[in-house]
Amino acid sequence: MNDTHSPDTRKEVPSQLPVFMGIAGLLTVLLLANSLQIIAETPALRGSFFSPTASQWGAERLLAGEWTDAGDGSRSLRVSFLACLIWSLVAMAIPAGVLIVRKQFARLPSLLIWFGISGLWGLLWVVALVGQFMGLATLLQATVPFWIALTMSGCFYEMATALFPARSGEEEAGKPKRRVPLAVLLFMGIYILIYTSMNWGLWFNLRLPHGDSAMYEEHLWNVLHGKGFRSYLDQGLFWGEHIQFVHLFLLPLYALWPSQLYMELCESLALASGAIPVYWLALRSGGSQRAALLLSAAYLCYFPMQFLDIAIDLKTFRPIAFGIPLVLFALDQLERKHYVWAALLLALTLTCKEDYAIVVFSIGLSLLAMSIREQPWKLKTAASRFGLACLIIGPVYLLAALKAIRWFRSGVEVHYAGYFSKFGSSTTEIIWTMLTNPLLLVQELATINTLNYALAILLPVAFLPLRSPARLLSCLPMFVLLCLNELAQDPRHHFHAPLVPLLFWAAAGGLVQGGWKFRKASEEVEPLPLDVSLATRRARFAFCCSLGTAIWFSMSPLGVAFWDTGSQWHWRALYVPDKRAEMWARVEGTIPKSARVASTDFVHPRFTHYERSYDYSGYKRRVAGNTTNVPEDTEYIVIDTRHPYSEIRTPEQIRELQESPEEWELLDDPTEGYFLVLKRKSQPGT
Repeated sequence: MNDTHSPDTRKEVPSQLPVFMGIAGLLTVLLLANSLQIIAETPALRGSFFSPTASQWGAERLLAGEWTDAGDGSRSLRVSFLACLIWSLVAMAIPAGVLIVRKQFARLPSLLIWFGISGLWGLLWVVALVGQFMGLATLLQATVPFWIALTMSGCFYEMATALFPARSGEEEAGKPKRRVPLAVLLFMGIYILIYTSMNWGLWFNLRLPHGDSAMYEEHLWNVLHGKGFRSYLDQGLFWGEHIQFVHLFLLPLYALWPSQLYMELCESLALASGAIPVYWLALRSGGSQRAALLLSAAYLCYFPMQFLDIAIDLKTFRPIAFGIPLVLFALDQLERKHYVWAALLLALTLTCKEDYAIVVFSIGLSLLAMSIREQPWKLKTAASRFGLACLIIGPVYLLAALKAIRWFRSGVEVHYAGYFSKFGSSTTEIIWTMLTNPLLLVQELATINTLNYALAILLPVAFLPLRSPARLLSCLPMFVLLCLNELAQDPRHHFHAPLVPLLFWAAAGGLVQGGWKFRKASEEVEPLPLDVSLATRRARFAFCCSLGTAIWFSMSPLGVAFWDTGSQWHWRALYVPDKRAEMWARVEGTIPKSARVASTDFVHPRFTHYERSYDYSGYKRRVAGNTTNVPEDTEYIVIDTRHPYSEIRTPEQIRELQESPEEWELLDDPTEGYFLVLKRKSQPGT
């Protein structure tokens, strides 16, 4: 009996599989169409992906959308479910077609799972609305781009696996090792070219702000000309803001090319160079050149890193960014057991900002965790002693730096204490509250913002750091502080810079072994064939995730916003000189370099090489006696009437002409009202 039924059973399996796949595919496409319809009909949801102009056009033209009156004077958009169904089928057919052409039929169920993730989002949305689960609805709305990005990343991964099959472990391990493959240098060159062009485009189009950007170039100019390490944005040396002076190392070449453009080039070059140690770290952990190459490419596409080159507020130059390659190179030297070089590089990171003292502490924490796991409570190895030193030096340096900042501020509390106002008003009070009030700490951490932040930094690297618990430990102190910081809960700014190198260190460790120990001190890796192919697959998925998230979050050409004509981040709006920039050419050069000039933001960077360059805004400045007036020695005022935050459009709105017309005269305007220039009638003090 068994002999007669066995052949029939084997024949039934293939015949049932297509039926199962057909049912699963139909269910998936229906769920996907439902999600698409929900997103298209909800303004807040479709605004997470496209500008209002582009999303409305897509809903009307591609999804047969129609506007209906809601009865209260508002209108709502309704799209065709049939159109959503057709586009869902098209979206699924493209990667499925690739798998079928490549005869990778076994990967089709995985593809359905990836699309099912986005379909599940729509199902949960319906459940949240029907059941009045507002907390769930809020969570789904906040995280919707990540669901879609994960689906796209999975599709990219399946297609890449079909088009570029992984080699066996033996084949990969047998390849010759090179220090820095040409491909890594090529990827770096592309990144530098793109971001230098974007940064320079902002400069020439007068879209680069002064504060926290060109301010640092003013530091170099003033140091070079004997005016001290300062910006005239406010009084006092910069030490009263941060213990941050890595950009002073740019002075030798800056003396030959004193320009903001030079500094932007240096920062893009520094950030791109981080791909080299990422490659080495991944090669050492995974034993695969291909895996190392893919992870270094993922680093360059990692959108939180890219926002350190150009932040969401268009601030382009921040010395804190230089710490990323320095920490990565230090970690590489640490794994090679070159402890002196590692110590020197970590010491250099402290010049990038006092925040890197937390990184030093965190690295020590991970090293001790690794050592204790191998030899419990014994510090016999050089790595464990190095870790203990980091564990002590980090907090000591941070406290000393905070004390120095307060001294330069004449005893006034450091300005970023206000970022943690829920815990107190001073650094001491904040630290004490965090240590003694765990309930408040948990309440501030257990939020949707924390989840969003975790997804933003982990999804682009395929959650690889979670596979490396010892190295992940180094990420936790900085991650907790970022989540508690009331201004830092968005990886499109700069606060997360010290976290980036630690994440990629953990990601490299998560390729295979879990990061509990360094595989080998030298560059040459003893290959582990079974692990090598696994490392390649994980690195490939990380690269696909970096691309999938960049589509919705990056400002680079990888992102939709770069090409969306209705977006404020569209390439033509930001990087191509417009009429405003053309009109500026009629003003530039008409004011003597020996003058003391107060100007509005965005045009302010053009006066950093003048005798003095003051801020003209509604902010109270110490340099102006803690008032919103211009300093008394100001000779010219330049007002950009078309910059993004301009509140002055006509001469009648200028307060100096209203309050003291006897002191100021309005110069002839050759710019058609784009720029207004005032000159003091008499020299200050006469």
